[in-house]
Amino acid sequence: MAEQTVDTPLATGGLSRRRLFGTAAVGAAVAGGIVGAGASPARAATTAATVPTTVTRERAVVVGSGFGGGVTALRLAQAGVSTLVLERGIRWPTGPNATTFCRFSNIDNRSSWLTDHATIGGVVKTWDPYVGVIESVAGNGMTINCGAAYGGGSLMYHGMTLQPTKQYFAKSMPVAAGLYDELNLWAYPLVARMLGISTIPNDILNTDPYKSSRLFRDVAPQAGLDPVAVPLPIDWSYVRGELDGRYTPTYTTSDIAFGVNNGGKRSIDVTYLAAAEATGRVRVATLHVVRDIALDANKRWVLSVDRIDTGGVVQERKTIVADAVFLNAGSAGTTRLLVKSKAKGLVPGLPDAIGTQWGNNGDRIYAWIGMNGDPGTIQGGPACVGGRDPNATIPYTIIHAGSPAPTGGNKVLTMVGLGIVDAAGTWAYDAAKDDAVLTWPSTGDAALQALIAAKMQQIAQVGGGIMMDTNAQVQSTWHALGGVPMGSAVDLTGRVLGQRGLYVLDGARIPGSTGACNPSMTIAALAEHSMAKIILQDVGRVF
Repeated sequence: MAEQTVDTPLATGGLSRRRLFGTAAVGAAVAGGIVGAGASPARAATTAATVPTTVTRERAVVVGSGFGGGVTALRLAQAGVSTLVLERGIRWPTGPNATTFCRFSNIDNRSSWLTDHATIGGVVKTWDPYVGVIESVAGNGMTINCGAAYGGGSLMYHGMTLQPTKQYFAKSMPVAAGLYDELNLWAYPLVARMLGISTIPNDILNTDPYKSSRLFRDVAPQAGLDPVAVPLPIDWSYVRGELDGRYTPTYTTSDIAFGVNNGGKRSIDVTYLAAAEATGRVRVATLHVVRDIALDANKRWVLSVDRIDTGGVVQERKTIVADAVFLNAGSAGTTRLLVKSKAKGLVPGLPDAIGTQWGNNGDRIYAWIGMNGDPGTIQGGPACVGGRDPNATIPYTIIHAGSPAPTGGNKVLTMVGLGIVDAAGTWAYDAAKDDAVLTWPSTGDAALQALIAAKMQQIAQVGGGIMMDTNAQVQSTWHALGGVPMGSAVDLTGRVLGQRGLYVLDGARIPGSTGACNPSMTIAALAEHSMAKIILQDVGRVF
């Protein structure tokens, strides 16, 4: 029996909405709102007095709708498998001059997942909780920023679609090194076609809003970096529409941290997921938060799910019984679900490696201040230029990302470093929170960060000004990876070891980093490769 859910209309700031949480309760209670995690206090705080309970039966369930989930849903549908996709967030339809997402100049509750305060952007502001697009998951030594929307992190990431070299891929994840040739032959190219990636055209790069990109491009080689033109899933006609005044600026002001209002970004919701739904075999249930996964006496998978409203109040409690479950809730979501299940004995025989080999992909954000050149007061995006150090002992990449707010005449340019790290992070179950908590030791990326810091200083030496490490006080990442690693927790096809019909096809299976690239393309390519095998070997046999 299948069910469908219709999204609640989008908030427009939500300040007139009734308050659903106390200020102190929100941070702790709703930390469990991520797909695959949920504290008991949160459920009590957000549950209406009485809610209906239902039990439904499914053949295949996909938990999460980002890069792994989108690929999984489409390929299952094309194989004839009726599939239910569970997503905690909502749909965010866009179009020219849309006001779907909040802007950096006026951050509101659409920015943050069920908090009463801003978690991104450094603003001091409170509001009524809403199912906004970004959740910040605090851990010991590291905060993870992750997507919470239909389409996952593809809605608010810059769009960098980088493929690692064979050498860097093997260095980052040696257990999967043997897969690279096949990925390079067809999986990476397939993802590139599905997302329609291309580099920024010269006519756009040469316009005034892209002064900062040209400045970085010109200075980087003087600091020993080989230039990189970053492939992006962008329809550049939308950028041209902004440049000639037809559309309200979004790309050309880098105001894309919470999503691109004008459209033209080929995110997962409008590519893989749209194609999956068009088959008629995929049903999507938004505002569905998966709390637990268990195995019943008949060896079927049992998902405990809360259907919530846009303020986080539980409207219905569901038990979904499935033959196969594909976990694609992101590194934080998938890992937390499985760590909970293991600790509570909900799934006997889960691998001991669950909760290990987590990493931050080497993320570090710097502000370059007072350089000799002119970066412009308005900086275009997405992040379209970068550089790599061919002589680095640890591979890393530095990419320029335009500032999403006018600089007021100040010379400021933002750069992001990322690279290969030791996957030293671990997750442990906290019974009081009924959740898993990350611990990240600074030694995990210390050697890499020393190299990135030195290169940033070299850029300032040749280009003038100073560098400021914006992550020096609070460590954070937008590229969480690992927690359910290949080789020790899942096989190279994503099957959880010792379990029949349970799969992990998202970034949780990648141990810590993706070859000095942001992870999106590798997550999707690995999912394509795995689904090809699962369809051939498991469909009709396992489920």
